[in-house]
Amino acid sequence: MRFDVLTLFPDLFPGYLGQSLLKKAIDRQLVQVHVHDVRRWSKDKHQKVDDRPYGGGPGMVLRVEPVVECVEEVQREGRGPGRVIMLTPQGRRLNQQVVEELAQEDRLLLLCGRYEGFDQRIVDLLQPDEISIGDYILNGGEVAAMVIVDAVVRLVPDVLGEPLSTVEDSFSTGNRHLEWAQYTRPREFRGLAVPDVLLSGDHGAIARWRQEQGYLKTQQRRADLLETRPDGETTDDGQAGRSTDADN
Repeated sequence: MRFDVLTLFPDLFPGYLGQSLLKKAIDRQLVQVHVHDVRRWSKDKHQKVDDRPYGGGPGMVLRVEPVVECVEEVQREGRGPGRVIMLTPQGRRLNQQVVEELAQEDRLLLLCGRYEGFDQRIVDLLQPDEISIGDYILNGGEVAAMVIVDAVVRLVPDVLGEPLSTVEDSFSTGNRHLEWAQYTRPREFRGLAVPDVLLSGDHGAIARWRQEQGYLKTQQRRADLLETRPDGETTDDGQAGRSTDADN
């Protein structure tokens, strides 16, 4: 899978790309990540890519020419144009289902915004998929681009050593529960012991315990995610996870 990151600040990425699973995926040629400096497409002698907004107002707006020409030239570099993703707080909300959708693509172009945003004609001409990672404002789209790369790379075949890791993750398709509590050595620390069931060797009991723990954690922290109870039954109003106590 190929990622192209289009940014005004390419120096933010080398440290991120050189660490952990992502570096290993790049080294194994499972993933390609190319970072492009949008300023290279500026016709201004100072490589300026922004200007004041028509109609007045605070801040600066990214100009249409360098951004569109950057995207179009980068698209010609690969085997196919890829899917253009514009990182913007006005986009659809990123969740695991969107990540799984993006992971089906062979190539993603991640367009990082700055300042007060993009000239509307960039959207009109490129018709990007606009995505937001949450209801808050960042200084730019670079961190959001890293979030997308990080989430999507985990779903690229052979990147993770254990394929089941992605299936059992919180928010994965078909999994409406948060992940259960995990434990490792030592068996006891400062009076806190690993639950006996996890040491029992009874895989059926362990599976039931994990399902129940995941359900309880979701009920406490994210009841909005629940659709069915552990036994598969729904509540009378079709909204699971709302116990009598919660309704009160």
